[in-house]
Amino acid sequence: MQPIYLLSLIAAYFCVLLFIAYFTGKNDTNDTFFSANKKSPWYIVAFGMIGASLSGVTFISVPGWVQTSQFSYMQVVLGYMVGYIVIAYILIPIYYNLQVTSIYEFLKHRFGPTSHKTGFVFFFISRVLGSAFRLFLVASVMQYFIFDAWNIPFEITVIFSILLIWIYTFKGGIKTIVWTDTLQTVFLLSAVFATIYIILNRLNLNVTDIFTSTEFDKYTKIFFTDDFNGKKHLIKSFLGGMFIAIAMTGLDQDMMQKNLTCKNTKEAQWNVLSLGFVLILVNFVFLTLGALLFIYAEKFGIQIPIVEGNIKTDLLFPEIALKGDLSFSIGIIFILGLIAAAYSSADSALTSLTTSYCIDFLDIKKREESKQKAIRKRTHIGISVLLIIVIIIFKYVLKENVISSLLQVASYTYGPLLGLFTFGIFTKLNIKDKYVWMVAIISVVLSYLLDANSIRLLNGYQFGYELLIINGLFTFVGLFLIKDKTISN
Repeated sequence: MQPIYLLSLIAAYFCVLLFIAYFTGKNDTNDTFFSANKKSPWYIVAFGMIGASLSGVTFISVPGWVQTSQFSYMQVVLGYMVGYIVIAYILIPIYYNLQVTSIYEFLKHRFGPTSHKTGFVFFFISRVLGSAFRLFLVASVMQYFIFDAWNIPFEITVIFSILLIWIYTFKGGIKTIVWTDTLQTVFLLSAVFATIYIILNRLNLNVTDIFTSTEFDKYTKIFFTDDFNGKKHLIKSFLGGMFIAIAMTGLDQDMMQKNLTCKNTKEAQWNVLSLGFVLILVNFVFLTLGALLFIYAEKFGIQIPIVEGNIKTDLLFPEIALKGDLSFSIGIIFILGLIAAAYSSADSALTSLTTSYCIDFLDIKKREESKQKAIRKRTHIGISVLLIIVIIIFKYVLKENVISSLLQVASYTYGPLLGLFTFGIFTKLNIKDKYVWMVAIISVVLSYLLDANSIRLLNGYQFGYELLIINGLFTFVGLFLIKDKTISN
């Protein structure tokens, strides 16, 4: 598929997003930008959050992960569902009762300003890195299949990608995103199912044949229980998935900001629970797609792309869709699915980072009302520039499969948030607030040292996603050590 056709398709897609942004951004106020005036229908939010939860990382990287990890990711996904139940019945009622705009305001109410700022900083780092991972992936695909043909530098591709997001979010913010995410989820899911259908036809298989095929069977092992020391063990993956969901959704301003646009607690709970159930089915479909891609590549002699000497399984899906001998339509389907997946998470990340920075760091509500909108818009631009810088850095330092790297980083950055919120919710102890930032940093350092030396210290044990739990536990113990003598009401 020629690069000019791909670029034209992207341009047309963004024209549709701009059309939506025009109507949702007419009321250009901070209340609209930050909370959509709390008038979003829960089912619209829930459907749109499917795309935001999956992102371009899932769209490309999860299928590419099948070669080395088979269907072990489903162990993590099943843990997600339990995590969503915790979010629905513990965290959401707290956020709605406090009527917060940023969820880290809870830490201010519970502990004090230092805890509030610490929560914000760790979210900010987490979301900047997470969003940069996702955008790096889509920018890499655009670079490899479109802009390399015109000798356009990767840095320009990144700037172009971020600029597109900024254009359609700078007015409507979260209100725009609730509706654009719905459209993007439609494209994302349609692309996956259409791709599976086309590949099955090319392989002369039907749906029943997939699950009885010996070729398919070698990729589809879900439960790993034989080696507890390994990273893929069932218990470790399930618990890791549970706490990843709690931390990366329930303690993440990006994901919770959408939930907080619902009219009330009950609708927000329905939103989260329905999302958790649907994600189990959708992730299984993505893994099935991954197995089919490797079967197809093996049968037709398609090589996994190599970039700068590194094998990139992340690029197998686009390699087959855009350079294989499948129909022209699959290239269109792939690009629509990719940009839908990538931008449905990236746009909300840019908005949530702007929201959190304004509320948690700048305390915008205390600024002069006449200046609040200008502050928000300057922040929006600043966050965009920061994302551009981080994505470009990733080009030179990122070597592993993107989703593996993303979840590994989350284990470090979300751990202190997990410990802070757990201590605040499940104990009545007060703490010496001024020392909280030290506890959070020490917890991350201890977690890193334990992970780096676990094989030697723990008889061959390797940490997987459960490192997030250990990190949160370190924070919890640290907070207990700096407890105050007074008891919170």
